[in-house]
Amino acid sequence: MQTWADFLLHYYTSLQPPDSLPNDVQWLFPQKEKTVQEIIGQFFRKFYNDSGQRILWLGINPGRFGAGVTGVNFTAPRQLSQYCGIEHPFKSQSEISAEFIYSVIEQYGGAELFYHHYFIGSVCPLGFVQHGKNINYYDDKQLLQKVEPFIVDSLQRLVSFNINRQRCICVGGEKNFRYLNDLNEKYNWFDEIIPLPHPRFVMQYKRKSVREYVDMYLKAIS
Repeated sequence: MQTWADFLLHYYTSLQPPDSLPNDVQWLFPQKEKTVQEIIGQFFRKFYNDSGQRILWLGINPGRFGAGVTGVNFTAPRQLSQYCGIEHPFKSQSEISAEFIYSVIEQYGGAELFYHHYFIGSVCPLGFVQHGKNINYYDDKQLLQKVEPFIVDSLQRLVSFNINRQRCICVGGEKNFRYLNDLNEKYNWFDEIIPLPHPRFVMQYKRKSVREYVDMYLKAIS
């Protein structure tokens, strides 16, 4: 039987996004690089070398300091080595959303236990950069119109593997949740979608209450 590791490595390295994007937006597609392919291969073989069922988390889309570097969602280079035990050639930088997510992962019991039960993906599996800055798929109506078929196809492929369809964790409780919920009403991927505040919002505006938000995440997935 195909393992998650095999499925995910093929999934990310065979993505075929639209070639051109509107309004000077560029794709963030690190999995095209051989070095990143080697790193995600190590990550998937370490944590996903089985075919057991997982509950899916879906963020918005990768950013240029986290998954845009490592190819692993909500995992910047520092978290990749410190918490996942995977050495890499990347600059040892962190990213605030990754810091929050790994606080949750550590409280849950560590990366091995967490990834045994969950997979973190994104509504759009690839990220976007506009004039050197991150942009989300929903920030530009023309961009969303262009990439929606790619988003739908990518999500269809992702949920076709051994995903628990009873619930999905949506990381980003406002625009990301609304869009994902609209798609779910059309395609019936999940029985329930649980929205949670985005880690960047928590770390930027609610840093004094981080522990409360970590507990909120843990309660949602318990």
